[in-house]
Amino acid sequence: MTSASGSTASVSLPGDPPGGRRAVVVWGIGVAVYFVAVIFRTSLGVAGLDAADRFHVGASALSTFSILQLLVYAGMQIPVGLLVDRLGTKKVLGLGAVLFTAGQIGFAFSPSYGTALLSRALLGCGDAMTFISVLRLGSRWFPARRGPLVAQLAGLVGMAGNLVSTLVLARLLHSVGWTAAFAGSALAGAVVFVLLLLFLKDHPEGHEPAPLPHQGAAYVRRQIAAAWREPGTRLGMWVHFTTQFPAMVFLLLWGMPFLVQAQGLSRGTAGDLLTLVVLSNMAVGLVYGQIVARHHAARLPLALGTVTATAGMWAATLAWPGQRAPMWLLVVLCVVLGACGPASMIGFDFARPANPAERQGTASGITNMGGFIASMTTLFAIGVLLDATGDDYRAAFCAVFVLQALGISQILRLRGRAARRERERLVASRVETVHVPA
Repeated sequence: MTSASGSTASVSLPGDPPGGRRAVVVWGIGVAVYFVAVIFRTSLGVAGLDAADRFHVGASALSTFSILQLLVYAGMQIPVGLLVDRLGTKKVLGLGAVLFTAGQIGFAFSPSYGTALLSRALLGCGDAMTFISVLRLGSRWFPARRGPLVAQLAGLVGMAGNLVSTLVLARLLHSVGWTAAFAGSALAGAVVFVLLLLFLKDHPEGHEPAPLPHQGAAYVRRQIAAAWREPGTRLGMWVHFTTQFPAMVFLLLWGMPFLVQAQGLSRGTAGDLLTLVVLSNMAVGLVYGQIVARHHAARLPLALGTVTATAGMWAATLAWPGQRAPMWLLVVLCVVLGACGPASMIGFDFARPANPAERQGTASGITNMGGFIASMTTLFAIGVLLDATGDDYRAAFCAVFVLQALGISQILRLRGRAARRERERLVASRVETVHVPA
C-alpha cells in the first residue's frame, strides 16, 4: 500500500480488488463494529462524575478506569495485527464485538470498583481488535489507490461514535440511570455482531490472499523488529503519540470534570463543548485528508502545527487570569482539540510507505500504540496531580505540555532519516516499474 499522497496511489495494481457497492456494504459492516466500539470506549467520558459517586473513588482511582482500558488496548495492537494476518478480519472482529459487548454489560452491573475495572479491561481488549481489522478489511475490498481515503473515512465514522456518547448516552445516563443506560447501549454490540456473522466476508471472491507460512515465535520477532527498524514506522508512532492524546484525554475522562468543576459550567453546556470537539474533529478530518492527498510534504507541518496550536490554546486557557476562562476561549480550545484526531491519522501515512504489504498490520499496530500510550500516561498523571494538589486543574493539566515536548523532540530527531528512507523506496519502486514488462 502506498502513501496517502504518493504518486503511485492513483495507479491500479494487478490483482486489485474491484471495490463497488458490495465492497461498501461489507466494509460498512466492519466500520459499524468499530463505531459501536468507540461508543463504548468513550462512554466513561460522559460518566466520570457519576462513576466517582457510584464507586466512591477519587481522581486517581477514577483515572485508573481509562488507564487500564487504554493499557490493554495499546498492549494488544501488535498481537491483533498478527491475528488479523493469520485468522482473517471476520474472526478477529467477531471476537472483538463479543468482548467489548461483554465489557459494557459488565460495567453496567458492576457492584464494586474492582469488578468495574475488570469490565473496562475486557472492553479495552475487544476495542483493540476493531480499528486494525477495519483497515485490513478496506485493503482487501477496495483498490490500493482508495486505501488512504478509506482509512480516513473509518476514522471519521469512529468519531461519530464519540458523538453518540456525548449526545445520546449522556442524556440516557441522567434520564434512566447508570444500569439501564450502559446495559441498553450494549444492545448495539449484539446487533453489529449479528450483522457481522451474516454478511461480513474477509475478501471478495477470486481475491483470496496467499496462504501464510507457519508463524512461530521467530517469525513474529522478525516482523516486529523489521517494522521497528524502519524510521518511518517510528516517526509514525511518535506523530500519533504527540497529536492524539490531548483530545483523547479530554473526551475519554477529564473534559467533563474540568469544564464542570474547574470552569463552573453546567453538565449540559459541558456536554455541548465535548460535542464541539467531535464535530470539529470530523470537519478537520475532511480538510486534512484532502490536503495530505494533494501535498505530500504537508504531513509533518500539519502534525507539528496541530501540536503547536493545541499547546498554545491550553496555555492560554490555564494561564487566564481569574478562576475561570471565558466561554469564547473554551470554544476555541475545543475547536482546536478537534484537530488532534485527524493529525494522528497522519502517523499512518508515515508508517504505510515505509513497510511492505506483509508488514502493514504490524506497522499499523506499532503506530496505533503511540497515541494510546501517551493518553494513558496523561490520564494517570492528571489524576495523581489532582489528588496531590486538591483538585487544582491548572497544575494537573500541565502534564499535557510534558508529553508534547517529548513527542516533538522525537519527531524532529527522526524526520530526516524517515524522509531519506522514503525517497530511497520511491526511487526503487520507480525503477522496478520501468523494468517490469507490461
